[in-house]
Parts: sequence; structure tokens; C-alpha cells
Amino acid sequence: MTKDQFLSELDKRLKGFSYRERQDILMDYEEHFAIGLAEGKTEEEIAERLGSPSQIAKEMMATYHLEKVDHHLTAGNIIRAVWAVIGLGFFNIVIVLGPFIALASIIISLWAVSVSFTLSPLMFLVGIIIHPNHFLLFDLFSCIALCGIGILIGIGMYYVTKAVALGFIRYLKYNASLVKGGLKRES
Repeated sequence: MTKDQFLSELDKRLKGFSYRERQDILMDYEEHFAIGLAEGKTEEEIAERLGSPSQIAKEMMATYHLEKVDHHLTAGNIIRAVWAVIGLGFFNIVIVLGPFIALASIIISLWAVSVSFTLSPLMFLVGIIIHPNHFLLFDLFSCIALCGIGILIGIGMYYVTKAVALGFIRYLKYNASLVKGGLKRES
């Protein structure tokens, strides 16, 4: 692969970046070619040592999304980072997607429990409207207790969700660095 082919392919794969970021990255790789040519290497040898433009773009995209999620911890950024890390390698589908789905399912279900417990007094009121003669003090106190438990679960889930998100981001970074390091050692 020649320099122009390499840079063209890399530019095509970096479409997720802004024009300026793409130009900076391409300038860095042009510099790699300039240094290699000055050392007497051919363009094909330099391109081979640099690796696949596709894999380079995937690694840069994963790094970009991991840095973005560090600055703005949102569900969308986490999901984009998960997909970017999954894109680094086939085995990441199992290693990253499996734990992500499991953790997300647990967190979503616990949030649903919190919301349903918190809203249980509304169901008590609906029950009174539907069956006005069926008022039990036990039902009232049970709903109040469930509401309190739901609020406490919600407060706990706020902190648990934040901690799990930060821990999972660290896991993604570790996984991405492991994949990148593994690929660099093979070259």
C-alpha cells in the first residue's frame, strides 16, 4: 500500500471526526511516512509497520469516545464508548457487550423497583376510587412504607449507578488498552 492509498483509506475511516481532527491525524501519519522515507524505507514497508488504516481508525475512535465519556458522563456517551470498544475486536462482543447488558439490566430493573415503590400511594388512591367501600388502614400504611423504601432505593441507586458507570468506563479503558497493546506487540 502506498502513502496516498494509506492516507486516503485512513481519511475515509475517520469520518466520525471533525475535519480539523482528521487533518491533524493525517498530518501525523504523513510525518511517519516522511521519517520512514528519510531512513530509506519504502512506502509499502512504512504502511505495513503502521498497520491497517481500518484498525488505526477503530483505535482512535475508541480512544476519542472514552475520553469524551470522561468529560461528560451520559448514557449516550457510555453507549457510544461501548460500541467503539466492541469495534476493536471480535471477542469484545462477548467481553464487553455481555457485562454491559447484564449491568444495564440490573440497574434498570432496580430503578423500576424504586419508581414503582415510590408511586405505590397512587395505586392506593386508584383503589379507593374504584372500590370506595374497601378502605383498609393496613393498605394505607403499606403504601406509605413502600413509598419510603422506594425513595431510599432511588437514593441508593443514584450512587450505585454512578459508581457502576465509572467502574465500567475503567473496564472499557482497560479492555481498549489491552486490545491496542496486543495489536502493537504483534507488529
